[in-house]
Amino acid sequence: GDKMWICSPWALLPPIYSVFTAVGLWVVYFLAVRDEMIAPLGSKYRKINGSFYPPYISIAGNSPPASCIFSEVMNLAAFVGLIIAVLRYLQLKHIIDKVWLNVGSLVIFSIACFGMTLVGNFQLFTQKMIHNIGAFLTFGLGMLFCWVQSCITLRVNIKNEGRKAAIIRFLLSGSITVCMIAC
Repeated sequence: GDKMWICSPWALLPPIYSVFTAVGLWVVYFLAVRDEMIAPLGSKYRKINGSFYPPYISIAGNSPPASCIFSEVMNLAAFVGLIIAVLRYLQLKHIIDKVWLNVGSLVIFSIACFGMTLVGNFQLFTQKMIHNIGAFLTFGLGMLFCWVQSCITLRVNIKNEGRKAAIIRFLLSGSITVCMIAC
């Protein structure tokens, strides 16, 4: 029973990545609220002289100093995300029976990570098309990556935990899909 919870320190990278990325995005949000670039969550927004918008992260990261931090957060998230994708690829390389699933998953998430750099470096109000292409790559391919990883987890069954882990991954992938459709 106790050995089940012993894992590689690398297993902590995805949750740490998620927490630090979320913290970085909250910093961008609070800076944009402080500078009155966006309305605080839960408040009614109205555009005053073109400077007060709803609390969307792409709008929050549109003007300095928040845009500088937004770019850095997205670039670091893309870099660490790529590292996580490569580590997952290497973990599965010798145990997966469908090699194309593993390679395809790495390619999909690599492109999603590139999309993160587009979102972070091309502000919504100045480069809307490039920013939105980056958002589509990030969220669309990121969602596809989650579904593919759910299928892989079910197939590979590492340490006889594939079914339990896959159920959790499928539920999370479904939640992400619902959020994508709802937004």
